[in-house]
Amino acid sequence: MFLKRILISDFKNIPSADITFSPKINSITGNNGEGKTNLLDAIYYLSMCKSYFNSSDLYTCRWGSGEFALNGTYVHEDCTEDMVSVSLKTGESKYVKRNGKLYRRISDHIGVIPIVMVSPADTQLINGAGEERRKFSNAILSQTDKEYLLRIQRYNQFLAQRNRLLKSGAVSRELLDTISERMSPDAAYIYGRRKELCTELQDLITLFYNKVSGGNGAVGLKYTSDLEGYINPGEAAEQALAALFGENIERDCILKYTSSGIQRDDIEFYIDNHHIKRYASQGEQKSFLISLKLAQFALMRQLHGVSPILLLDDLFDKLDMNRVELLMKLVAGEGFGQIFITDSNKVRVGQIAESISSEVKFFEVSDGKIYEKK
Repeated sequence: MFLKRILISDFKNIPSADITFSPKINSITGNNGEGKTNLLDAIYYLSMCKSYFNSSDLYTCRWGSGEFALNGTYVHEDCTEDMVSVSLKTGESKYVKRNGKLYRRISDHIGVIPIVMVSPADTQLINGAGEERRKFSNAILSQTDKEYLLRIQRYNQFLAQRNRLLKSGAVSRELLDTISERMSPDAAYIYGRRKELCTELQDLITLFYNKVSGGNGAVGLKYTSDLEGYINPGEAAEQALAALFGENIERDCILKYTSSGIQRDDIEFYIDNHHIKRYASQGEQKSFLISLKLAQFALMRQLHGVSPILLLDDLFDKLDMNRVELLMKLVAGEGFGQIFITDSNKVRVGQIAESISSEVKFFEVSDGKIYEKK
């Protein structure tokens, strides 16, 4: 599957655009702050119905507009086409349509068009809080497992309800137990899928890290959860959350929020058995992040049966040329599909793009306006 054409209206700093892309490599250049990343984010939005960079849709509308619209035409392997549109007005509902039909639930669209973004912002996967790593695992599992997406949404709804009850001060132990009971099956499912994900990623990360770094160091990851230690052999995982909440009930009542649960899950990254955040060099961290995202791509391709669209944002300023050339050979190899690359240096990205594929289109972005370069 590839994105053939995109129409943009008032998305971030892009007032309007009508662009036809290459099914293989698309090179997007321009100075910093002109809108290159915003174009990639518009493509990401059509797949995920949210921005890669902004948690709130308030920041997706062009300044002074209060609304935006995106339309994408996608071509499948059998040459059939899908039309996807997303529109939003500030303070109103978001509308997502596929081939003119409105989705009853926006979540039904997640996973239809698999996508992977690689960005300088990904350094937060190493340096940021656990929320960043949960978002990473959620982005993979939400696109590959519809059941996971439904359960994480339902768990978060019950969690918000439980926190409101704790915050109110009028705590009913019976009601808390009822909410906890409803959260338990979803928590067990989410826990199990996240644990499986980390196991599935391990071999892939090792494979790609060996290629990107030349085999310099052994990398690994470890899934951590409050549920660990509460799951006993031979017992259903659902019982673990009830036991965990029961042990922390007094603390929760004092703090007035739920202080334990899968909303605190994390993934720890290692190199040579040491935490990457504290012990790895900048070069090792960059190589690990690239390997992690390539592992994400490979796993999603395996689970979907099609190659996700790959967005590479401003990587060349963050990596040395040896790593860049190796990365591009990897992503342009067998199994990869449509790729979008942004860079401020048009000569550099042009040379690299043309060296790996003859099917390249070049675009330049200036003040939110996008021009195709012949």
